[in-house]
Amino acid sequence: MAIVKNDSVIEQEWITVDAEGDLPASDENLIVPLARFKDQRDDLIGRNGGLGVQLNPGDAPEDLADDLDRLSIITVNFPAYTDGRGYSYGRVLRERMGFKGELRAIGDVLRDQVLYMHRCGFDSYDLNVDDETALTKVRAALKEMSVYYQPTGDGRMTAGSLRERRANATGKTF
Repeated sequence: MAIVKNDSVIEQEWITVDAEGDLPASDENLIVPLARFKDQRDDLIGRNGGLGVQLNPGDAPEDLADDLDRLSIITVNFPAYTDGRGYSYGRVLRERMGFKGELRAIGDVLRDQVLYMHRCGFDSYDLNVDDETALTKVRAALKEMSVYYQPTGDGRMTAGSLRERRANATGKTF
């Protein structure tokens, strides 16, 4: 499995622990499911290592509202490519809640979805392919489109804003 972030393949620096698994040393970077985070919040926040939460379908990203500044990473599980709830989670976290940390798509992440995930605020992708293939796929996916009609949290200009900027610069309306 390869993780692509910031146009490069990165090493896995996080240990994902399930709902009942033993916690590793307190200086390890740790990702826990939302339910475990809610149950053991104070103990987890008191650890020395980085802290992240995994959101699964049916979880509520809003449950993290008071703790977003304490989280370095949020992983969103896409258990099947047909399950689109993760896209909504990404937009809620970035656009409504202002999450600034790493937002990683995990699970059934396909090349055809990467651009749309990026548009929803994801900035890293865990793909089930080798490193070189993963980087090539993500790069190609992110270059597929250059102009968008809908505004989103990725900061790209929309077609309307590009037209308006052009009209202001030239004095012509289109």
